[in-house]
Amino acid sequence: MFKNMIVYRIAPEWQVELTQLEEALAKAPFQECGATQEKSSGWVPPRGEAHGLLAESVGGHWMLRFQWEAKMLPATVLARKVKEKAAQIEQQTGRKPGKKETKELKEEAKLDLLPMAFTKQGGTWVWIDPQAHLLVLDTGAQGRADEVVSLLVEHLPGLSLALLDTQTSPQAAMALWLKEQEPPAGFSIDRECELKAPDETKAVVRYARHPLDIEEVQGHIEAGKLPTKLAMSWDDRVSFVLTEGLQLKKVAFLDTVFEGQAQDEGGFDADVAIATGELSQLIPDLIAALGGEGRTSLGGAAAAPAPTAGALHAAASGPDDDAPF
Repeated sequence: MFKNMIVYRIAPEWQVELTQLEEALAKAPFQECGATQEKSSGWVPPRGEAHGLLAESVGGHWMLRFQWEAKMLPATVLARKVKEKAAQIEQQTGRKPGKKETKELKEEAKLDLLPMAFTKQGGTWVWIDPQAHLLVLDTGAQGRADEVVSLLVEHLPGLSLALLDTQTSPQAAMALWLKEQEPPAGFSIDRECELKAPDETKAVVRYARHPLDIEEVQGHIEAGKLPTKLAMSWDDRVSFVLTEGLQLKKVAFLDTVFEGQAQDEGGFDADVAIATGELSQLIPDLIAALGGEGRTSLGGAAAAPAPTAGALHAAASGPDDDAPF
């Protein structure tokens, strides 16, 4: 549960009861694709029980499950079918189909093939923290996140969301942490990093399972390369990879989280309690490490002025490096 995280701030004026949320989700239940339907999406019971609730509350945290299904139709198969149809027309009429007719043949071919296509299913955990006014999606794909958010906004009147924003950009902060080898309080730097040149070369340097407290990494930053990914751990309890877009990827709970827990303990409620209990502490600590919430956040408490990205880059790059950040 929660291998990736995209975090949204919920406007504080939005208030809804769990029963109201349940009624709203029931307007868009997941249904499998029809014979000629390319894709389908909607809500399913997060416990995985047939006819169960679509919105579950565990310790005051609300859990939802978004599910999608798509027909797998390889482009080569579709192209071959279109070619066959075009050849039939040419054989019968003596002419080749034009651009408009070819487009129509493609739609016909798709309808012919969809009933026979294999399907692929996937799901996304959705966590709403009504007290902290946060919404967290278990996905690393912004396109998928946009799809989930659009469905929520469509069926929940007045819901206003914005991607979490911080006063200091993750990229500027990561550059400083790597340069000075001084992560923020409560965090540690792990052994994975990606650095990318901002110029036309787009040169990329990646480190995997490699110590990052070396002069080589500092040299890349001094040369102007910017961190796009950095593996970190929080409080020796949760490891993750922070991205330049403020996404958390490869989220994993460390052994210390499970100390004292019996092996047979588990299930939906336990998993949710562990995930929300740890991540609801990690998120504010990460926000603080990035200078507090940005002024564009929906209702985010204004933090003390944080160093600008330019100032952080100057600190990270040294006084002799004037490359733009």
